[in-house]
Amino acid sequence: MSIHTMTQSHSSEWWQHQQTRRSFVNNAGIGFGAAALTGLLASEGAAEPLAAGALNQGQAGFPNIPPRVKRVIFLCMAGGPSHLETFDEKPVLAKMDGQPMPDSYTAGQPIAQLQGQTLRCQGPMVRFRKCGQSGLSISDFLPWHQKMADDLCVLRSMVTEQINHDPAHTFMNTGTAISGRPSMGSWVTYGLGSDSQDLPGFVVMTSVGGRNPQPIASRQWGAGFLPSRFQGVEFSSTGSPVHYLESPPGVSTDQQRMLITSINALNRHRNQVLHSSELETRMAAYEMAFRMQMSVPDLMDMSDEPQHVLDMYGAVPGDGSFASNCLLARRLAERGVRFIHLYHRGWDHHGDLVRYMNVCCGLTDRATWALIQDLKQRGMLEDTLVIWGGEFGRTPMFQGKGGPGRDHHIKGFSMWMAGGGLRGGTAYGNTDELGYNSVENIVHVRDLHATMLHMLGINPTRFSVRHQGLDMKLTGVEESRVLHELLSWKGLRPCIRWRGWVVGGGEFRAPGRFRWALGPGGGQ
Repeated sequence: MSIHTMTQSHSSEWWQHQQTRRSFVNNAGIGFGAAALTGLLASEGAAEPLAAGALNQGQAGFPNIPPRVKRVIFLCMAGGPSHLETFDEKPVLAKMDGQPMPDSYTAGQPIAQLQGQTLRCQGPMVRFRKCGQSGLSISDFLPWHQKMADDLCVLRSMVTEQINHDPAHTFMNTGTAISGRPSMGSWVTYGLGSDSQDLPGFVVMTSVGGRNPQPIASRQWGAGFLPSRFQGVEFSSTGSPVHYLESPPGVSTDQQRMLITSINALNRHRNQVLHSSELETRMAAYEMAFRMQMSVPDLMDMSDEPQHVLDMYGAVPGDGSFASNCLLARRLAERGVRFIHLYHRGWDHHGDLVRYMNVCCGLTDRATWALIQDLKQRGMLEDTLVIWGGEFGRTPMFQGKGGPGRDHHIKGFSMWMAGGGLRGGTAYGNTDELGYNSVENIVHVRDLHATMLHMLGINPTRFSVRHQGLDMKLTGVEESRVLHELLSWKGLRPCIRWRGWVVGGGEFRAPGRFRWALGPGGGQ
């Protein structure tokens, strides 16, 4: 045998040896993984996507009282609209325009930018009218609100605890000024889940226009210590509604489906050991993102909206306006989204209030009216709770940053609710004659939260999550109350069957004020 032949033979034997011991295992690793994954898919039945009901599922046992509404649309006028130029007419303040603000009101009270300055009364800068059959008082800044006065339940005695924008938003959204707590939308979707399996249960959209638009941090719709799948998902109202939602170029829907299914199969297998709620959230997020690739383009395609509906809202699809967001809110509600939060930034009117009230109201007033009318025409207002308001109100005192304006104010301001059988055409509570302090039927933010939860079918006193050794609630540890006196018994829809009992059928009142019987044991 020649040296050349011996060398070839030795080389071949060496290669075969190395191939069997190292290279084969290394090169075949992908094949082993594929084989293992195939076995995993077969053994665990993971070839199918996650069950639809698991994506937006709530907690067992909820609702735990008869629900009045299915969903919430919260219209946040970020910056703090003035109650004194919207829903709270003050003739005495008008008479005292330019006079010193009595010390009896302001001594020792929290004041934002007017601290240490001479305080003078600033009368209302607009005329009010008695509107609708109810005679509800609404300012001329809101002519479209005037048309729907009989649908509104105005809360004229709101109070909050934070006087600066970001902590005030945090308090309005989470019930506390401590950052990192769950937002109200997260609480609601955690408890009830969502009827939509192709869209998130909690959606946020923002628009801008007015004076000094304050930024809104994404933690305002965070899930805090709740599983992160219950956090709000922000939709952009211009361009692509959700970033990075499209498949990469060259990747088909079937390939994307196979990838998501395979990844979730591995995650489920791993989670048999970890038992991690965050891994469950990741799996749900992958699945939801895939479904949104199909559902979001349909949601955003306004070609099926008649021109008269677009005209009613004043909406130009894709322009990022509050009007377009209101129309999208109705479309989201139709698709089963549980909590829809719209922010319009621009209501921080420290100066030039008349000019910027005209701007802000011009951008939001008609669209808000259109949303209420659209929901009514489709029979959806009866099971939708709409809430309108800012993080606080404005002072009765003058502030002149580029013309007459008003500073932040937390002791008394106005919000409104509509839908869900609320008593429309109602003004609830009052501030004093200068609009400084809420003095009658005071409504704290936690009372607003309690009423919202109650209308959704959640007993606010029995809805908590154990965290750091405490039973945490949206309404906090201090006493809160449901505003029963605002709820019409006609709001209980006829023939709703709830846990075996039929609730409704016209006027349905049990012995005792604002309670109803579900059977021999009663209920609340």
